[in-house]
Amino acid sequence: MKNPTRRELIEIAAAMAMVAGRPREGAASTSEVAQPAPGNTLKWFPGFQSKRVKTSGAEINLVYAGSGPPLLFMHGAPQTHVSMRLIAPELAKNYTVVATDLRGYGDSSKPEDGENHVNYSKRAMALDQVEVMKSFGFDKFAVVGHDRGGRVAHRMALDHPDKVTRLAVFDIVPTHYLYTHVNIQFVQAYFHWFNYLRAAPGPENDLKAQYDAQKARATGDVQIEYLRTSSDPANIHAMCEDYRAGASIDLQHDEADLAKKIQCPLLTLWGLKGPMGRIFDVLAIWKTKGVNVTGKGLGGGHNLQEDVPEEVLAELRPFLKG
Repeated sequence: MKNPTRRELIEIAAAMAMVAGRPREGAASTSEVAQPAPGNTLKWFPGFQSKRVKTSGAEINLVYAGSGPPLLFMHGAPQTHVSMRLIAPELAKNYTVVATDLRGYGDSSKPEDGENHVNYSKRAMALDQVEVMKSFGFDKFAVVGHDRGGRVAHRMALDHPDKVTRLAVFDIVPTHYLYTHVNIQFVQAYFHWFNYLRAAPGPENDLKAQYDAQKARATGDVQIEYLRTSSDPANIHAMCEDYRAGASIDLQHDEADLAKKIQCPLLTLWGLKGPMGRIFDVLAIWKTKGVNVTGKGLGGGHNLQEDVPEEVLAELRPFLKG
């Protein structure tokens, strides 16, 4: 039997997603559910303060502390700024640290989808963060992004090269590369990339049931906090819109900018216990996207900053110091 083509793999993945997660009849619309009240996450961020910043397209929830050069942290899906709790306080000893919830996540606002998912494009999400940092008086700043936050950071470095002084991304390769290099290993390891692309409310209903089941078993404070927001139907829909944007309008933006390279120093870190580094040559791929790229695999899984925070800090400190 011959190996399937890339187009056939994408079609197989989409078909698998349709079978694996058909919408349940009678499920509530995500737009009918109100956003939950903000939680208090400062117990994980000693010395930090919380704040909400209105941007031109959203209202961003964040925590901040420290003094010195500005440093922006952006989390992955389905997490929040809480994922940075083990590294942000350490770096706040030497930097002014701002750790945000991306639009659509955590206690940040959930804008309407917009045509072609435009309001969850990485361009729109990056602009939020630039405006947040501007509200603190910062025109230039370093950026650390994990997972979806790394994709927002990548777009920010292309759209706002005068703003980003240094960029670190955790456990990702560029979105455009992933969708143009689909193989069976990628489909199997990152099945949700295809599942979440289905029309609402199919994946939303499935994720709501999944998160509610997890809430019933949750015991740890951090897990309970994550599920407080990730199980909210508005949050779930926004996360799916983030992925839908990644496979539509984000690809259009990426294709228009294929000749652009990240001009600031770029550090890429990935988990040796996760699939990313086994499937892709992470460092080599990022070297095609920037002019000054370094990186290495670390001894954790996908959530590096939670799995091996000391290893992450050991790489970030000299990189940020430059």
